[in-house]
Amino acid sequence: MNVENDITKIITEEQICLNLQGTSKHEVIDELSQLLYDNALISDIAEFTKDVLFRESEGITGLGDGIAIPHGKSDYVLKTAIVIGKCHSPVVWESLDNQPVELIIMFAVKNVDATTLHIKLLQQVAAILADEDKIKQLKASQTKQEIMALLANR
Repeated sequence: MNVENDITKIITEEQICLNLQGTSKHEVIDELSQLLYDNALISDIAEFTKDVLFRESEGITGLGDGIAIPHGKSDYVLKTAIVIGKCHSPVVWESLDNQPVELIIMFAVKNVDATTLHIKLLQQVAAILADEDKIKQLKASQTKQEIMALLANR
């Protein structure tokens, strides 16, 4: 199965953080950018973060239900990827329900993938997040393995 049809092909347990310490949107995006960098998925944390924050300024990425899907299309992305973070404490984030977020699914997208792979990945994430039981399970998950299993069993 190729990446376009299987989100688990571009996310590994190493790309999941169960205890983000950031207390603001910017801090959380920084932490997740560091996770991308540590996994050799981006080449420059500061520049990628700047690209994500630029995208944030263009529209709301908080979906409601405590979930946000920030994304950066950037020249600093080495490989299109997703990282997932669960916040230690809910973080204020512009969202459709005006509630803070606790689960962040952040996309790092190579500019060349911006109109193809990015859209397919967004569709896969949207399908997962359309299932209220799946959302509850993701938020309640205690291990990286639980999250990976939920993503695999769309």
